[in-house]
Amino acid sequence: MYRALYRVWRPQRFDDLVGQQMITQTLKNAIMTHQTSHAYLFTGPRGTGKTSAAKIFAKAINCHHLVDGEPCNECATCKAITNGQLNDVIEIDAASNNGVEEIRDIRDKAKYAPTEADYKIYIIDEVHMLSTGAFNALLKTLEEPPANVIFILATTEPHKIPLTIISRTQRFDFRRISAKDSYDRMVYILQQKQVEFDEKALRVIAQAAEGGMRDALSILDQVISFGDNTVTLDDALMVTGSVTKKLIADYMEEVTQHVTKPALETMRQILQEGKDANRFIEDLISYTRDVLLYQQAPEMVDSVAMGENDQRFADFAKSIDAEVLYQMIKTLNDIQQQMRFTTHPDVYLEVLTVKLAQLEAPVSGAKPTAATAAVPDTAAVQQLTTKVDQLQAELQGLKANGVKAAPAKTARVKQNSNGPVIKKVNVSQVYPILGAATKDDLVQVREVWADLMNILSITQRALMHVAQPVAASDEGVVVAFDYPFLYQKAIDDQALMDALGNGLDRLMGHAPKLVCVPKEQWPQIRRDFLATHQPENSPAASQAPAKPAVVDQAEQLFGDLVEVKPD
Repeated sequence: MYRALYRVWRPQRFDDLVGQQMITQTLKNAIMTHQTSHAYLFTGPRGTGKTSAAKIFAKAINCHHLVDGEPCNECATCKAITNGQLNDVIEIDAASNNGVEEIRDIRDKAKYAPTEADYKIYIIDEVHMLSTGAFNALLKTLEEPPANVIFILATTEPHKIPLTIISRTQRFDFRRISAKDSYDRMVYILQQKQVEFDEKALRVIAQAAEGGMRDALSILDQVISFGDNTVTLDDALMVTGSVTKKLIADYMEEVTQHVTKPALETMRQILQEGKDANRFIEDLISYTRDVLLYQQAPEMVDSVAMGENDQRFADFAKSIDAEVLYQMIKTLNDIQQQMRFTTHPDVYLEVLTVKLAQLEAPVSGAKPTAATAAVPDTAAVQQLTTKVDQLQAELQGLKANGVKAAPAKTARVKQNSNGPVIKKVNVSQVYPILGAATKDDLVQVREVWADLMNILSITQRALMHVAQPVAASDEGVVVAFDYPFLYQKAIDDQALMDALGNGLDRLMGHAPKLVCVPKEQWPQIRRDFLATHQPENSPAASQAPAKPAVVDQAEQLFGDLVEVKPD
């Protein structure tokens, strides 16, 4: 019976795990020095080696013939674990065994000593699927673990696991496997199988796998079957629905050179070859991202991402403005969302092509051509000069009549003429929070803020790294962002807002409303609130100067955040 490649070539030693060297070395050292924990949490995307690492760990800790922390894979214990026949290594799928009774059964049986091996190992896959009651039952076992019992929890969504569970485990984050590592592993496997292959085909498969080694081997399996035991570029493109790097490069150069008709023809050629429209969008996003990376750090982009013509890729990266690439990625993401439920992807791709061909670099960053530099618009310059002279004359006249010019008010909403519009803060949402804000509420939120960040995904955590709570009441929290454009990105990200609300609900027992503000606008928002909401009939207002009353109220609201400066 034929066995899939990812099963035949499943790692049996730590060194066989692709792209996780730091994790494997740490586990080997722990086993060799007898400093293993009673519970581990393996997190990361699918197909990155979490369950394989758990099984190798189970073999290594029970093997009596270790070599540098690696299992021998020859003794009876190692072979039994490899074949799934050792009673002391129990693998559980939490997706289908997520109830309280199943976990209680584990807890009861864990009390008994292992029968054949030195350690009893419980591997719970997709542990985030456990119910609340099941997590509580598991927590009791983790708090008071039996001797010679080790739990290994694996999940793709660690933010769904209670922090009380995470804090009682050693956590290892498995990273996405790079296209280069996937490519090298496939080359090794095909050489061992003595299968002929095209290197360009393996590059396509490595890109399509999106960081999962299991996905890469599954695609490779399909390509081998499709191509009658050979791996060719055409077969790889057919199976993955991908587009050749040459066509991607042609398309990108055409849209950035604003030649819409050739770009549309290239796009139609891609569709006529039967390529998947969604895969085409993914390929464009990936290519654009690689160009951006190459502009900032060329060493981070390997030849697998560049394609078959490295020099063409490098030349394109040097010629394109980064701001155009940012706009392209945003446009691609928008179209990708709109295409999710359509039955006419070709229409969206045509619209996309026209939009991309019309993108322009910002004026401030554009380099003037020889023609525009040599022929200035003298009429416009003369008109502006005349207007300036006229305004200066009017100002002198006002000063002569004793009228002082009022200082210009600072705009509440700063907007870069070439950048995105930053939405104005809705103070009607901020003021109710400030009206009930207390220092104790703010301290409570700050105490759980670090734990809240750990619940978020890596990208969400990176966005919230420049934000902090600045005011809080029992019903809401005001979060200030260091940069306006990140504030804008955060309020437009509903998934982030939901994750923050769910996290606070889990950590604090209730979900206060989150209101975001740019940090540069926060002082003015506070001043406006204090000026319009201080009690008019209070003794402090009638007997004392206005400013001390404002300061007193501010200190009640914001505590040690208030800084009083003399005029």
